[in-house]
Amino acid sequence: MTTVAQAGANTAPAAGPRRKPKAAPTGPDRIPRPSQGWYRDRVTGDKLRRVTTILSQGSTKGDVLALWAANLVAETALAHLPRLVSARTPEQRTETYDWLRRAPLRKKDERADIGSAVHQIIEAHVLGQPIPTELVDDPEMVPYLDNFLRFMEEWQVTFEASEMVVGNRTAGYAGTLDYLLRSPLIAAEFGAPATTVLMGDTKTGGELDVKGVYPEAALQMAAYRRAEVAWLRDGSTVPMPATHSTGVVLHLRPEGYRLIPVVCDDQVFAAFQIVQQAAAWVSGLSKTVVQPALTLPTNDQKAAA
Repeated sequence: MTTVAQAGANTAPAAGPRRKPKAAPTGPDRIPRPSQGWYRDRVTGDKLRRVTTILSQGSTKGDVLALWAANLVAETALAHLPRLVSARTPEQRTETYDWLRRAPLRKKDERADIGSAVHQIIEAHVLGQPIPTELVDDPEMVPYLDNFLRFMEEWQVTFEASEMVVGNRTAGYAGTLDYLLRSPLIAAEFGAPATTVLMGDTKTGGELDVKGVYPEAALQMAAYRRAEVAWLRDGSTVPMPATHSTGVVLHLRPEGYRLIPVVCDDQVFAAFQIVQQAAAWVSGLSKTVVQPALTLPTNDQKAAA
């Protein structure tokens, strides 16, 4: 059967060189990567909202962070009063102002470095590889490493996965969970079988005697728990493994650690979906509902009406 396109092929003007079709991703390149608040599945083309972006836009997390930043700037100012007082010229004041307002960013970078190092340690254990030398030899990381290893030994922890990308195409989100673990001692605390898989997360901020784990951790873990698909390290996919309805957050600090149970059941997931709707409002519809102010019509417009 000859199609219309085929019939006209000989009479149509010569086309320019065709672009070579983009090769389908293979291996680990099939794992979605976060970019500007989204995860894009390069195999299916699905665009999935990043869980952490949903939480920052739709929950009270932003208010908590704003208060934390304000307190940190105030603490920094009081701790460096001589520097503030000595800033007399416009250039000095501008420099001091920029230094002061960037205090939260410096602290975030510091925490991010620590968090990244902790995840490297966990990943090494998951893969059965030695801990990177630069972490073992870093004096700042030594207490974190010691307390992490103590946590593993005391709670008889084995890891099933680390830094695994998971997603829910139906609900339109994706994220990277910290780890999945097994611990007969933790499972016993929850009245679950010793082989139960648990969702885990690590927080390194705050102090051990100060609240360092917030309710948003439950929303995040509930979203990961209700993911539909998980990407393995070779880029293949599997259904999201079943996990217990309560996960754990390891609050890891140089002075020790705390292990905090966090409920991430279906009720919490329903709350996450509400937050997701709120985030969609903030990032989308809210930007279109307030329209330009009305102006009084001219006499000609009134007459025409």
